[in-house]
Amino acid sequence: MNISRYISDKISEVQAGSFTTSVTKIAIISIAAGIAIMIVSFSILEGFRNEISQKIFSFGAHLQISKYDTNNSYEGAPINKNIGLSDSIPGVKDIQYFARKTAIIKSEEEVLGVVLKGVDSKYNLKAMEQNLLEGQLITFSDTASSKEVLVSQRIASKLNLKVGDEAIFHFIQNPPRARKLKVKGIFNTGLEEFDEVFVIGDIALIRELNRWPDTLAGGVEIILHDFNQIDQIAEVVFDQMNYDLQLIKITDQHAQLFDWLKLLRKNVVIFLVLIIFVATFNMVSTVFIMIIERINMIGVLKAVGATDAQIRQVFYFRGLNLTLKGMLWGNVIGIGFCALQHYFKFIPLDPENYYMDTVPISWNIGIILGLNLITLILTMLAILIPAAMVSRIKPVKAIKFD
Repeated sequence: MNISRYISDKISEVQAGSFTTSVTKIAIISIAAGIAIMIVSFSILEGFRNEISQKIFSFGAHLQISKYDTNNSYEGAPINKNIGLSDSIPGVKDIQYFARKTAIIKSEEEVLGVVLKGVDSKYNLKAMEQNLLEGQLITFSDTASSKEVLVSQRIASKLNLKVGDEAIFHFIQNPPRARKLKVKGIFNTGLEEFDEVFVIGDIALIRELNRWPDTLAGGVEIILHDFNQIDQIAEVVFDQMNYDLQLIKITDQHAQLFDWLKLLRKNVVIFLVLIIFVATFNMVSTVFIMIIERINMIGVLKAVGATDAQIRQVFYFRGLNLTLKGMLWGNVIGIGFCALQHYFKFIPLDPENYYMDTVPISWNIGIILGLNLITLILTMLAILIPAAMVSRIKPVKAIKFD
């Protein structure tokens, strides 16, 4: 039997109604609140980061290669599919091709300028599926260009278009050409720069209009296995690709959004540091009060031969018990809140400001375990501060202490 643990358990049993009881409840509540707030904060932060990143990636991959051109036109000059990259680059998941062409959509009532982004059957349109509100993804044919398109909810509203409707696209070129295209689906990313401008269609249609062979495309998109390695892989790709091409990272292309996410993460981290500080400070205060209330007991234990280390362990085990209780309740509350929001979405957001209509939740077990581990370690280290006071207590004075 561990005598220090035994005495610690006995203290917790007999102290009901004492001042320490109220203080220990406050310590448990502060740790529980800290853990719960940290879990909710990081889950929401990761949810925002993942949701916005996925919306951006649904319109463009991590890296984009196009013809080096000082012209800021959406279309740009064509490039050959063979851009000089080796067959296997570590970290690259997939390479896909696209082309853009400006057009004016004319429906029965309205006219609107857009950019048609053409893709093929090998393009990862599954990323766009999560943004679909109505309809289905485009179906491609091996024999002819598809006459189906995906339009945003904003464009559909302005032109009074619905799934199944047809609209005439007037393509700006010499001579101008027109094509009647059918709305196969309506999407909404919540990102104005995409929803106001882009329509998704078949790259074969753009090749047909521009009289390009199948070996040409408007650009190349590179999807990575790990977004966090974008800078390292971008250097490798830049060194290999042809000299007349330019490489754009999606973090540079949409710098405002990614900078906002970085700033949000900084603010959350600072806030959580303050929460951990308050929780550990409360635990230090609690252990100090427990030691002062048990001065007589400490004196008696020293008088019968208990060492300072054994007595420190008594309060260390008591502090550990309170910390674990607080962490248990904190995890139940934090994870429970996240689960309710994830499944029932009871907290709405304004899509105009937050790019989504409800607070997102991301389940990252690694982060949850990390927050618990950091809290446990810091709290246990903090308990060592008041526990060191035990060695300064003299048995004779302690027994007489009132």
